[in-house]
Amino acid sequence: MDHFSFWSLFPPLIAIILAIKTRQVFVSLLFGIWLGWIILSGGNFLTGTVATVQALVDVFKNPGNTRTIMFSSLIGALIAFIQRSGGVKGFIVYINRILDSFERRKIGKKRVVVQMLAWLTGTLIFVESSINVLTVGSIFRPIFDKLKIPREKLAYIADSISAPTCILIPLNAWGAYIMGLIAAQGFENPLGVLIAAFPFNFYPMLAIILVVVIILTQKDFGPMKKAEERAIKEGKVIRDGATPMMSSDIVAMEPKEDTPARARNMIIPIFTMVAMMPIMLLATGWGAVENIDQMPWYEQLFAAIGQGSGSASVLYSVLTAIFTGAILYSVQGIFKFQEIIDLTFKGISGLIPLALLMMLAFAIGTVCRELGTGIYVAEISKAWLSPNFVPVIVFLVACFIAFSTGTSWGTFAIMIAIGIPMAQTLDANIYLTVAAALGGGVFGDHCSPISDTTIIASMASACDHIDHVKTQLPYALFAGTITALIYLVLGFLVH
Repeated sequence: MDHFSFWSLFPPLIAIILAIKTRQVFVSLLFGIWLGWIILSGGNFLTGTVATVQALVDVFKNPGNTRTIMFSSLIGALIAFIQRSGGVKGFIVYINRILDSFERRKIGKKRVVVQMLAWLTGTLIFVESSINVLTVGSIFRPIFDKLKIPREKLAYIADSISAPTCILIPLNAWGAYIMGLIAAQGFENPLGVLIAAFPFNFYPMLAIILVVVIILTQKDFGPMKKAEERAIKEGKVIRDGATPMMSSDIVAMEPKEDTPARARNMIIPIFTMVAMMPIMLLATGWGAVENIDQMPWYEQLFAAIGQGSGSASVLYSVLTAIFTGAILYSVQGIFKFQEIIDLTFKGISGLIPLALLMMLAFAIGTVCRELGTGIYVAEISKAWLSPNFVPVIVFLVACFIAFSTGTSWGTFAIMIAIGIPMAQTLDANIYLTVAAALGGGVFGDHCSPISDTTIIASMASACDHIDHVKTQLPYALFAGTITALIYLVLGFLVH
């Protein structure tokens, strides 16, 4: 049997509901994992409990998981470096000069301008979703705090332009992965299919556009409106009792005494991290491409980046940025060698909760695969399908799978393998169906509480994770509802 029928839905759904309801995300995820292994063990509590512990250990058997958890901790060292070196303070001074210039020219309000700068920064970094989120959160969090913009808003902006940007500009591992899935369905020109599906990929487009609309109109709704009111009226960027995903010791770290505030002490390490990402994708993917020497140079680059390891590239990029920062600060005489070591460990310790959360997220993803959660949801959806309803059903099912499992790439693998043959059999539009599967997967990556991108967005913004999920979800559902309606209409119009 490929799945455990409706039982396969219980662990992820209960974990998500408990996390949102109780705000105890660690306990909720652990309970979901335990429940899943109880089901897999045939209801044997002892066997299921032992299997749960082993599953947490087995997370580290996957090199990609281990690298992701390592970089999630190491990014704390980089953040500690740029705070303590005076880099963040210098960058704030630099940005304030820009904002004052805008204000003198009556171009716009500071709050609006800085949010648009954050949006623009994230949009330009389409190489990898984690680097995208980390860069936006790390750079703009201190500026958002100074302007009393809630951290929930920064997490929303960073999260909403990470996966959507990466899939709309697929010159990265995302594009290569999706083309591989399309090629597996027998298409000789997967790039052509991906390009043809692009105009129909409405969800990521709407998610990105909605951020701009919210920023420019300043018309928030739902829990985000309350967060904005709290920040403006009370000056609190996080609510009372919130548990930020980054230790306050790291977030509020003051520059070293008598250290000048220099923006370059932040810009150079962050730029190094971003610039290293495509280089490392090339380096890790070059040897994996067959007959690469026979390709034109531009195809070699695209193929190598597509085959590169995202987790390895992110890890090496962060390590290179830390090493660059250590040299930069040593040359300036800001830190001695022992201070660099101490600061590194202090930064890592501040992000141990994030590493634990990542481990639990990977573990519940494994349980969902073992239970066949995605396969079961996809199978039961077949009974509802007719040619006209294929796109909207594929989108909604992909949304549900991605939200429940927290993985967009896993959802792509399931829904493209099911959606394309379904569209071919029922004579539905192939490109519309592919776009619907991709958009639904991005929805889950964007807003699922167990998605690694959502978790990293909370961390980079130093925001309470459940507060981020609750404030962002209404916007994601709004964009998702409009997308579903569009697919419903186009299902009848486009053949």
